[in-house]
Amino acid sequence: MHHVYIIQSEATNELYYGQTSDMKQRLESHNSGNNRSTKSGIPWKLIYCESYRVKADATAREAKLKQYGNSRTYVKKRIENSLL
Repeated sequence: MHHVYIIQSEATNELYYGQTSDMKQRLESHNSGNNRSTKSGIPWKLIYCESYRVKADATAREAKLKQYGNSRTYVKKRIENSLL
């Protein structure tokens, strides 16, 4: 399975959108400081995840979420009570 996820920094409330085939390992990687783009926001917590059987579908969804537009707005509205 391939997962598209949103994590939120507990330090800055910033959101990060990504995709992975190993959600547990990826979250550990973000929280260990191994990723330059998320290093300054440690600790991170998982707030949303979608799963896909095919990597191409997950990659396309991640790209849509990383754009500012309706996809991102819709997901934020769906999870508004989960955001800090």
